Amino acid sequence: MSNASFPVLSLIILLPLLGAFTVAVTCNIRLAKHIALLFAALELIATGCVVQLFNADLADFQLVEQYDWIPSLNIEYLIGVDGISVLFLPMSALLTLMAIVASWNSVQHLTRFHFALLLVLEGITIGVFLALDMALFFLFWELTLPPIFFLIGLWGIGSGRRSAAIKYTLFMLFGGVPLLFAIILLAVNHATAVGGSIPQDMAFSLPVLLATALPDNLQALVFLLLLLGFAVKAPLVPFHTWLPTVAMEGPTQLTAVLTGLKLGAFGIIRFAMPLAPSAAVQYSWVLGILGAITLVYSALIALQQTNLRRLLAYASVSHVGLVIVGIASLNMQGIQGAIFQLLNFTMVAGSLMLVAGFIQHRLGSTEAIHLGGLAKVMPRLTCFYFLFALASIGLPGTSGFPAELLLIVSTMLAHPSISIAALVGAILSAAYMLSFTRRAFFGPVTQAGVKQVQDLRPRELTLLCVSALLILGFGFFPNGVLKTNRATAEAWLSRLMDQPVMASNAE
Repeated sequence: MSNASFPVLSLIILLPLLGAFTVAVTCNIRLAKHIALLFAALELIATGCVVQLFNADLADFQLVEQYDWIPSLNIEYLIGVDGISVLFLPMSALLTLMAIVASWNSVQHLTRFHFALLLVLEGITIGVFLALDMALFFLFWELTLPPIFFLIGLWGIGSGRRSAAIKYTLFMLFGGVPLLFAIILLAVNHATAVGGSIPQDMAFSLPVLLATALPDNLQALVFLLLLLGFAVKAPLVPFHTWLPTVAMEGPTQLTAVLTGLKLGAFGIIRFAMPLAPSAAVQYSWVLGILGAITLVYSALIALQQTNLRRLLAYASVSHVGLVIVGIASLNMQGIQGAIFQLLNFTMVAGSLMLVAGFIQHRLGSTEAIHLGGLAKVMPRLTCFYFLFALASIGLPGTSGFPAELLLIVSTMLAHPSISIAALVGAILSAAYMLSFTRRAFFGPVTQAGVKQVQDLRPRELTLLCVSALLILGFGFFPNGVLKTNRATAEAWLSRLMDQPVMASNAE
């Protein structure tokens, strides 16, 4: 690991939190909005600097900061970045900036609290991506719950928003229990492996745990516990029901963040697979089948939807299934495609949900029956929606194409039978996106509200232009993303492929 000479990673965690505090104590609402926007922009610049400081040729953790936190339990404040996590930092900052801009006129009550919570959620999410101590990671993981709970319950657009907030929280608390058990098992195993005592010789540091042999009798248990905890957040079937509920009842800006940032899938890549490599390889077929079921089942459900927000929620779940199938392939195409697709979610899924929010704010509905003929009255919004929809189904020239191509190829190489599900999912994805587009955006204008609706405002237009440029840029020049994570992906894959040697050492 390479240590940082300046605590830049701590800065990008604290900067949004400082912004949230400043917004909260500012009396003038208009000024508070501009302060929130300023801090979100500064965060985007700071995360961009981290990417510039990152050396893509190194596979190990970089810019590491390490301080004692709870010495009696060997818990540290340990953060760092590698090729897997580095690009998620600016993508998270960009998505938060977009959510703030999209909320500019739509939030009419408790405005300062709303913008402060968005910034708090940003800082905590950045912490999830950076944490290299399992206890610190779990802290950040659980701290995402309060801001999301309040954002759904206070600013949701559905009558059942409070029930949706409770449902989301209960699901996440359920997922947190197996995560905590797995973390404790790993820490206790380290104390046992070094012949030490508990709790003095327990370890929560990810680099230390990666270097500690995990006995075969614990591998399966740890892997399944981690997989269960992350599957709830991803979400995977059958733990997916919270996302459509939140999409219908919660604020669209928050839903854009939840659909754009797949922390659960990131957790599977970062922790579940490398910490229990023997079990990950042994049960990769289970992971592949779970991903295939999620992919096809959610796509079939999306095909039946008449509401844009619910359709996008099921589409997001379906695409997560494809990511899991790629991870289960255990090859370079799969892991790089999975990371690429998770980054793609930030731009494509987040932007589509923001477009749905613009429509909801103007018309009070995203039901297809209320939207016919939108292309005639909102040509600019329609153009952006169409671009994002095509990126979602993997059209060549968009960022969705290289990501889905890598995932499908990886599945064909590793699991030819499961690759059929990946291909069926791609076909169904095109079917439900284009079918809804035809019903909602084309045809005659039949609703009086649609005839009078206003097209994108300059602020919204600028917002979507940034996302569109990134989607096209990553689509035509995907090597920038692939080069950034190649060294780390090779090390990640090597750890899994070398697992029989590790298993024999443990014996």
